[in-house]
Amino acid sequence: VDGFPLNSPELFILCALNLERSEGSLQNRDVYFHGKMFYDGVLALDKAEDIHDGYQSLFSEINKPGTNYVLRIANRLYGEKTFKFLATFIDSCQKFYHAELEQLDFSKAAEDSRKHINAWVEEKTEGKIQNLLAQGAVDSMTRLVLVNAIYFKGNWATPFNKRNTVERQFKINKNETKPVQMMFKKAKFNMSYIADFQTKILDLPYVDNETSMIILLPDEIQDNSTELTYEKLIEWINPEVMNYTKVEVFLPRFKLEEAYDLKPVLKSMGMADAFESDKVDFSGMSASNDLVLSEVVHKSFVEVNEEGTEAAAATGVIMAGCCLEILPQFTADHPFLFFIRHNTTGNILFYGRFCSP
Repeated sequence: VDGFPLNSPELFILCALNLERSEGSLQNRDVYFHGKMFYDGVLALDKAEDIHDGYQSLFSEINKPGTNYVLRIANRLYGEKTFKFLATFIDSCQKFYHAELEQLDFSKAAEDSRKHINAWVEEKTEGKIQNLLAQGAVDSMTRLVLVNAIYFKGNWATPFNKRNTVERQFKINKNETKPVQMMFKKAKFNMSYIADFQTKILDLPYVDNETSMIILLPDEIQDNSTELTYEKLIEWINPEVMNYTKVEVFLPRFKLEEAYDLKPVLKSMGMADAFESDKVDFSGMSASNDLVLSEVVHKSFVEVNEEGTEAAAATGVIMAGCCLEILPQFTADHPFLFFIRHNTTGNILFYGRFCSP
């Protein structure tokens, strides 16, 4: 895998939308939310109402006008026009998540419906996410499609000078390298070193410091990402425990585009019953209670260059201990983790791993 950018709000939104779903078999929210480590405040809430209110506040803060970055989050539901959804479900999705229900004719025009949904996603992500739903993803039996799209574009507070970009080798593993266009700049940034994990951390701010890209770079080619927890990440990237120091930064230009089947992920998060018709209970969505989750697809896009970062992602749910030291050089010439953080809320908008050009 060359890289796997995932954005965190959308996956949690899908979970939160589904809180409207059931009065029965999917109420184990402790397990359900276990896999989402990147949203602090909402995870601590006990009641569905609190979770909805928390996300409503998050939307307002992230989507506020007048920022120097572009960040759009959009949700929409597409329902079979002959299927009856509960008014309470429709109202809650609109109130808390600004997710309108649009009626489509899946039963007689599934392919046209698929193209219509894909066109909406493409528009909301500035053309970066195309063909979210592949041909055959929906059919005459489709009853509900939940779609989330997010788009981010930010310029560096101090851009990289294109004249300093040169070709260098990127170490894919201990025996193989590939050429990359390596950007360079010397400036002051927040940086730290985690001795226990032998990992450097660099905070690259975007204009006005409302958002940042945070890079975790191990000293050697290794993968400690499975040991990363939300608590560790928040501790490590806290500006108060980082050194603001002048550093030489070498960072590759890169573009990542990936598609994923999220069904195994959601099952591991406690949603296994949602995919089984004899166990699922979506009575909070429809009185007929014959909905079942069939597919969850996700596509994402991240591009990093001298000016800044452009990122997009879309998801469709188809239902049928820290030691600091000054580091003069930060050279990202081997695999690293990256995070795009909304600094005001502390929410991680995108995260991923760059493994190979």
